[in-house]
Amino acid sequence: MANDGARSEHSGLVALLEKYNHEYYVLDQPSVSDYDYDQLMQKLMALEEQFPELRTPTSPSQRVGGQALDKFESVKHLMPMLSLSNGFSDDDIEQFDRRNREGLDLDENTLIDYIAEPKLDGLAVSLLYQDGILIRAATRGDGKTGENVTENVRTIRSVPLELCLSSNLPVPSVLEVRGEIFIDKKGFEKLNQNQIDKGEKTFVNPRNAAAGSLRQLDSKVTAQRPLEIYCYSVGLVEGWAPKTHSETLEGLTNYGFRICPEIEKVKSSKGCLSYFSSLSKSRDTLDYEIDGIVYKVDRLDWQKSLGYIAKAPRWALAHKFPAQEKSTTVENIEVQVGRTGAITPVARLKPVFVGGVTVSNVTLHNQQEMERLNIQAGDTVIVRRAGDVIPQIVSVNHSLRPDSGVSFEFPRQCPVCDSPIEVKEGGVVARCTGGIICGAQLKQSVKHFASRKAMDIDGLGEKIVEQLIDEGLVSTVPDLYHLRIEQLVELERFAEKSAENLIESLEKSKATELARFLFALGMPQVGEATAQQLVDHFGTLIAIQSASVETLEAIPDIGPIMAQSIHDFLRESRQQEIIQALVSAGIHWQESEPVDQQSLADLPLSEKTVVMTGTFTSMSRSDAKKKLQSLGAKVTGSVSKKTSYVIVGADPGSKASKAEELGVEIIDEDEMLGWFD
Repeated sequence: MANDGARSEHSGLVALLEKYNHEYYVLDQPSVSDYDYDQLMQKLMALEEQFPELRTPTSPSQRVGGQALDKFESVKHLMPMLSLSNGFSDDDIEQFDRRNREGLDLDENTLIDYIAEPKLDGLAVSLLYQDGILIRAATRGDGKTGENVTENVRTIRSVPLELCLSSNLPVPSVLEVRGEIFIDKKGFEKLNQNQIDKGEKTFVNPRNAAAGSLRQLDSKVTAQRPLEIYCYSVGLVEGWAPKTHSETLEGLTNYGFRICPEIEKVKSSKGCLSYFSSLSKSRDTLDYEIDGIVYKVDRLDWQKSLGYIAKAPRWALAHKFPAQEKSTTVENIEVQVGRTGAITPVARLKPVFVGGVTVSNVTLHNQQEMERLNIQAGDTVIVRRAGDVIPQIVSVNHSLRPDSGVSFEFPRQCPVCDSPIEVKEGGVVARCTGGIICGAQLKQSVKHFASRKAMDIDGLGEKIVEQLIDEGLVSTVPDLYHLRIEQLVELERFAEKSAENLIESLEKSKATELARFLFALGMPQVGEATAQQLVDHFGTLIAIQSASVETLEAIPDIGPIMAQSIHDFLRESRQQEIIQALVSAGIHWQESEPVDQQSLADLPLSEKTVVMTGTFTSMSRSDAKKKLQSLGAKVTGSVSKKTSYVIVGADPGSKASKAEELGVEIIDEDEMLGWFD
């Protein structure tokens, strides 16, 4: 057992090391050299090795990582971590301020104070302190439940393991601190250089690097990553009662937390817009990546009065930056062959970091788009990306076109199987005519067939599919159901257990639903909703296969082109052979009668168009979709004036904002569940 002298020495070392930690990682004002710090740490660890009972959860030695975990446990936040509504224009911000003033019933001379802070492009976490000690750290997850990443967060030296109590603030019995974990630009460059030096794959962007680092099962790996944190709010607090958000941030600073230095208090929408303009200009000079600004009403009593809508606070708004654009060059133009044979030209770019990601490939869609852009290899182009939108080439600077540029000629034969490429009259999409004899189409068809929304074959990922086809074990989709364990274990990616698991997944997938099976076949233009409509209208596969073009066209939302496409696909001899082979292999479903169209009209959500966004906690999105469809709703993926309801879960994104903009009624998850009762 440790004697009094050892305990006293240990206590002194802990206090000194935490003081140096705070100076270096929070205040950015180190008072000792790295060498001196390391010597003290070695002394502490040696003392704890001799007296293990001195090694407490708050010891600085715990920042180097502990035992690796098998998995992360789920934990429930004491208060939900809400998402934010988005604004994109000056008008959005002015309306936000106007709604707040009206909600608070303020006269025209009373201006609202807002806290404006950069919206970091990182990973949100919740830090739970009990009587001043860090006892748990969790990811945001779905807003209500996250993953327990305590051991990994302990390794972040700017996270206090114990609250700093040198100020006059009380010690809260419970303090839930919210923050954003990120990797700054210099740390990201250094991390990727280390990856290159070790001959390992580099990270795409700082956010992915931070998320991957925080979710390492081995905290020793996390400890080696340059993770940082800025704290921006609190959740549940007991034993401390700040009156404003600015007072909260000041208190967090005094408790030892790191707060973003760019945070400012501003007045009214004018102050918000002025801050946004200023930070937009200096954005590239910041040490970290941001994707917008967050405005919060400063007074906490006003926040409480304004309340919440669709699980987002009325008193806060994320003002997103406009699309980022960067210039780069086209190194080459190639074509890809899709699942349905569509030939898509793709520009291979000199990698450029834009909108938070490194972009090296951009689709050019079709020959008409290429002609519109007048693009060729060697050209200088402007690439745009905003948020999670697919990158696109905005324009080509033809004045910079080099003499060595290479013009592109659209191929006449498929680059994979050499079959002729055709464009049907009046169409814009060029297609390979090789069908299943085309290796590219086969790979894409198998991947689609096995996907979660189709046959849901667990373990049949992209690399496995490619390997099975390249090794000649699968030449048509039905071949999947004739694979044997002894064949699989001979392949590079398989052991006995993984081979058994795949065979078991294939066997499990045989029991399915007709709509899933139709979607899995990959008929052009037939998505999940159309597949379900076909089943509802005809009931059986034979009836669908026998339907005329005119009968198909009579179904709502199926026009003449789609009707002809479905008819031709199901009558094509090779497709009929594949369907029969799949049924013979054991794929089956419960037959049903056609849904009476009159009874559909009597359902409570008949003729209602519904859009879902965000994460649901009570059920999966796919299960919710089925229940909504059973009530007669048409479930679509985009919001328009024709949308009846937008159902919003946690972290809803831009669809909720679009609904507010168009005046579409917003329903939260609890209200949706009420429909199902």
